[in-house]
This record gives sequence, C-alpha cells and structure tokens, in this order.
Amino acid sequence: MAIWQGSSLRKPSGARARRNKNKRNAEFGRTPAETRIGEPVKKEIVARGNCTKTRATVANKINVVDPKDNSCKQVEILTVLENSANSHFVRRNIITKGAIVETEIGNARITSRPGQKGIVNGVLVE
Repeated sequence: MAIWQGSSLRKPSGARARRNKNKRNAEFGRTPAETRIGEPVKKEIVARGNCTKTRATVANKINVVDPKDNSCKQVEILTVLENSANSHFVRRNIITKGAIVETEIGNARITSRPGQKGIVNGVLVE
C-alpha cells in the first residue's frame, strides 16, 4: 500500500469528510531510509521540483567534530548506543539524526540526516 501524507478522509467524530480537493501527487510519501551500519550504499531519488536527494541506506564512516579543539576526523562507526527516535533502532543499529553512536575515538551524537543528505556528521559527547 502506498504511503500518503494528505489530509484524513475522516472527521474527528469518525464521520466521512467531504473532500474539497482531489489527492495530489505531491502528497505521496516514501518509506524511511533506515540507514544501517555496514559497507556504504547510497541511493539517489527524485524529489519535488526534479531535485535529487542522496539517501545513505548503509554507512560505516562518520565525520566527527571535537568541540574542544574544533578538529574534524573521519572515523569508523562501531555500534549504535542510543536513539531517541525509536528504542528499537538501537537493537537494529539504525542511524538517524540525534542518535548516539560508538566510534573509535569516543561516543558521538549524529547532527546530520543520513536518509536525506547521504552523509553522516556528528559531534563528540563526553
């Protein structure tokens, strides 16, 4: 079944709502990218206005910024420690914005959206 992000066909009371417009192609949604840890795989999709989005479906590197000396390093992601988006994402090692991952140089919080931009950025946390 397709993912649709338009307005509901029902009123809050449960009655059928009368539509004042038809469904639009722009109201279609897509399944989430759910970026995993492993050998890098990226996928390009066509977005609204014929723009392209690069989705990282699998990633294993992260660009980490150390706030103490403002240095940036690209390091390996070992595992997902915490994910506020969904507690089951920790078990499945799915990376989203705000997730805390374990790296070679310490724990980092993801600041980018890998399913939207195709790149994984983060900041070291103490």
